[in-house]
Amino acid sequence: MEPARTLDPLPTWMVAPATRRVVDALSKGGAEVRFVGGGVRDALLGRPVADIDIATPEPPETVIDRLHSADIHSIPTGIAHGTITAVIDGQHFEITTLRVDVETFGRHAEVAFTDDWTEDAARRDFTMNALSCRADGAVFDPWGGIADLEAGHVRFVGEAEKRIEEDHLRLLRFFRFHAWYGHGLPDEAALAACAKWAASIAKLSGERLRVETLKLLAAPDPAPVVDLLATTGVLAHLLPGATASPRLAALVNTNAAGSADPVLRLEALIGDADVSAIAERFRFSNEDAARLTSLAHPTVVVVSGDDEILRRANLYRVGGEQYRDLVLLAWADAGGAGAPESASFEAMLAAADAWQPISLPVRGADVLALGVAAGPRVGELLEAVEEWWIKADFRPDRENALEKLTALVADD
Repeated sequence: MEPARTLDPLPTWMVAPATRRVVDALSKGGAEVRFVGGGVRDALLGRPVADIDIATPEPPETVIDRLHSADIHSIPTGIAHGTITAVIDGQHFEITTLRVDVETFGRHAEVAFTDDWTEDAARRDFTMNALSCRADGAVFDPWGGIADLEAGHVRFVGEAEKRIEEDHLRLLRFFRFHAWYGHGLPDEAALAACAKWAASIAKLSGERLRVETLKLLAAPDPAPVVDLLATTGVLAHLLPGATASPRLAALVNTNAAGSADPVLRLEALIGDADVSAIAERFRFSNEDAARLTSLAHPTVVVVSGDDEILRRANLYRVGGEQYRDLVLLAWADAGGAGAPESASFEAMLAAADAWQPISLPVRGADVLALGVAAGPRVGELLEAVEEWWIKADFRPDRENALEKLTALVADD
């Protein structure tokens, strides 16, 4: 096959010393080495490239030997499927032997190695991901991926339904790629296949669901794609009870700092759905699960037009980060950037940015020093002083707080 295009000039990552070392090592003996996947796709678009994937017709054992001969550390990350990771100064290069699928199982596949670049490209998900590029910049395009990439048309390689049947994760990947690379109407065959196989995502691991969902929500504007998830029936299987895509769209259009956070966008989408069940299903970290729960069931109510005293009290209770999240969600509930209250929400966000944490000027030791026995009453007295201190807008100093504490103890 003749090259469809040539990258000129070559991207910086392609000519970097570490990349050249790997390519030179794998090219020993005349083997053809190509960059594949996202690196080629994003290089054609002029986007930053995060991961460098390389393909070779050589078997994994040969790859390991050649990396070893070049003093390059290798990790057999997926040797049964032909994948070796080369590591140079902390940078990882994923190297995979050309493959064909022998049998697929919905998520995993039995593969055989090949030396046919076209056969390897045929097993990839989308045409824009089936591109490959030699070290000299020659780009090979067996499935019309360049035209699709330039048109913003996310299209499966071959039959969409067959691709999803082979690997159910491709269903979610379609929506994620359309959010990041798509323009205009989505591919009709892909949508029909996604609708037919919507229930298959129940077979995917929680980790995969979390990763794909958050990557989708991190796109510049995921709301239209979330609407596609809903109309195809996929959203009901992915996030049962999630119906708040207008709220998500309003959050996105605020364009405020922090509004692009995918966990916050997830909460905007799921609203008061069963957050605990979603966090458990998605295998969220304890930190992210707690964050979702606190946003779905906040301990303070944030509304536009609150006075500065209430604002400071809320900031003290939940902290600047959670207060900012709650303001953004409240702004989305009000309609986003076009809402009449937008100036008020912007002032609240500025207050969150300027907030410096403060501490109650008395401690448990102060309660004990007044003769109160260790136990629940110590905490109750501190809570009473804290509420008095908050209502006084944090003005009382330590001396005043001790006087209040002493009076409360005396009244016991």
